[in-house]
Amino acid sequence: MENAFLGIDVGSISTKGVIIDENENILADEYIWTEGNPIEATKKLVRILEKNFDKTKYKIVGTGTTGSARKLVGSIVNATVVKNEITAHAIGTTSTHPDVRTILEIGGQDSKIILVENGIAVDYAMNTLCAAGTGAFLSSQSHRLGIPVEEMGKIALESKNPASIAARCTVFAESDLVHKLQMGHSKTDIVAGLCNSVVANYINNVGKGKKIVAPIVFQGGVSKNEGVVKAFKDALGEEVHVDKNGHLMGAIGSAILAKESTKRNEFSFDIEDVEFVTREVICGKCPNNCEIICVYRDDMLIDSWGNRCEKGEIKTGTKYKVS
Repeated sequence: MENAFLGIDVGSISTKGVIIDENENILADEYIWTEGNPIEATKKLVRILEKNFDKTKYKIVGTGTTGSARKLVGSIVNATVVKNEITAHAIGTTSTHPDVRTILEIGGQDSKIILVENGIAVDYAMNTLCAAGTGAFLSSQSHRLGIPVEEMGKIALESKNPASIAARCTVFAESDLVHKLQMGHSKTDIVAGLCNSVVANYINNVGKGKKIVAPIVFQGGVSKNEGVVKAFKDALGEEVHVDKNGHLMGAIGSAILAKESTKRNEFSFDIEDVEFVTREVICGKCPNNCEIICVYRDDMLIDSWGNRCEKGEIKTGTKYKVS
């Protein structure tokens, strides 16, 4: 059988999975909503990937995880590699765009910029707590306007006179949107203004102080919004490339990292039938009072993290009776 590698990117809004072969060809991929439950989302993702994957020809011998829940999911799938989003996105993007210098990424609740030199990430920045420059902001405003979020990009391109929408924070932007509606601005112009607002917020916050150099690749769920893509092109005065798999780059990067790792561990799809439980433990054995996250598989501890000294170490294999 031929070797394959699984990459999983679990974020607060969406969960992505990709299986690649030795030549980094995508054998199966999926994008689903996390819905506040990364464990169940991972199980669902694995179930879908299994249906679209040829287990008679390939076996998964390495698994990589990334995203906000990378440690948790890494424990569940017994990952061979667990890496941060910056590394995973940079690896995934340079695999298909080797000359990229700037990676713009906007997801559901966060956004980031990664600067690349000679295929290596040399600098990055992420958004603050404000959601004005994220997909969640656009989704919220689409509901307010009664427009499907998937159609906002095409609608924005029809605008001849985009409305000026405050970009500095979500509260001001929403207030400005209501004001523009009351003044009689068309929804088309307001949608275009919202796309411009997202880009202005990104450049003035995430990209502040960063030298944005071409070639530029835009990825994340918001990269599917044609209005935002146009707004980036207009604001930067450069071509902005959008890859068809841009929303999967974190997962692709994780799969590639698993391929490049020397560690091997055959992945089993049976995790969907296993019960996983997380439990937070306050150590209390020193003044740090560390909050330790414990992950149990069928009542048996499989991993823990969060301790800042050896006093907080918890031995795997410890039994815990789930109430």
